[in-house]
Amino acid sequence: MCTVFWDRQGVLLVEFLPQGTTINSALYCKTLKKLRHAIQNKRRGMLSATILLLHNNAWPHSAAQTQDLITTFKWEQMDHPQYSPDLAQSDYHLFLHLRKFLGGKQFDNEDDLKDAVQKWLTLQAAAFYESIQKLVPRYDKFLNNGGDYVEK
Repeated sequence: MCTVFWDRQGVLLVEFLPQGTTINSALYCKTLKKLRHAIQNKRRGMLSATILLLHNNAWPHSAAQTQDLITTFKWEQMDHPQYSPDLAQSDYHLFLHLRKFLGGKQFDNEDDLKDAVQKWLTLQAAAFYESIQKLVPRYDKFLNNGGDYVEK
């Protein structure tokens, strides 16, 4: 399993979990701490601004331990509406293109696969990651139409 945190400037953190690992709140909190460290290193000064996480309602995201940590970091979160794949930028944009890149390729081992994913994420132009900015008007339209995409 691969978890990717990214913003309009590029990838902040990529984390691969060993096969068969189940994500729980303790593991997710460790990942969020790594993310905070990555933000400190890659986006100097960003931690003094508002950090906004787009989360779905998966248990590790909504668990009390996770929510307490996010509050401690003074980060905000925006819940991902169910049944709205185009509002999940990682699924709709990032992983869609990554899946196309990986399609038909074979790797000798897990490390080769991880290296290929890391390299592909690094080689994407800035414009690729700037697409996350399209999320705001889509999300506004969704909310302003009561969860419907088509105005009545």
